[in-house]
Amino acid sequence: MTVTTLPSTTPAPAPTPSPTASAPSPTASAPAVTAPPSSRPAWADLVEEVREAGRYPSRPEAERVTRIVLSALGGHVVGDERVDLARALPEEAARVVASQIPATRPLTAAEFVDSVAARIEGATPATARWDVSSVLSVLPPLIGDDLTTRILDRLPPGYALLFGRADLTPAA
Repeated sequence: MTVTTLPSTTPAPAPTPSPTASAPSPTASAPAVTAPPSSRPAWADLVEEVREAGRYPSRPEAERVTRIVLSALGGHVVGDERVDLARALPEEAARVVASQIPATRPLTAAEFVDSVAARIEGATPATARWDVSSVLSVLPPLIGDDLTTRILDRLPPGYALLFGRADLTPAA
């Protein structure tokens, strides 16, 4: 009888984030289907995913960033996509998104990041991009590819990278 052993793999320690680092990548879990309210993920789980993606030292910091970014996003996702996004998110996150007044004009991705920087004391464009990507990159596995694609189709070009996706839109 032959026994095959597989080499064990130990993950390398995560690098320390820097304000100029590239955006965190999305988690590797399978995309979720839009969930009914009874099977929504928990707010604490969402915040923990953001904490890990952004390598934030504490849960309160990750929670603060999550609220700010979802609040900004809530003003820019409208219509059915906004309703479906709220349904797919934890109840507390859904309230943050749904309570926002729709923006009067869509912001480019860079303007969106700048608007988040203005909401975070001491933020620079680089740290705000890190914060935005830390939150938005955990959403696709949570809300599903279909809804993510629909949201990105409604936003100006450039948001895909913030969601941890390649931006394959042809240049105009």
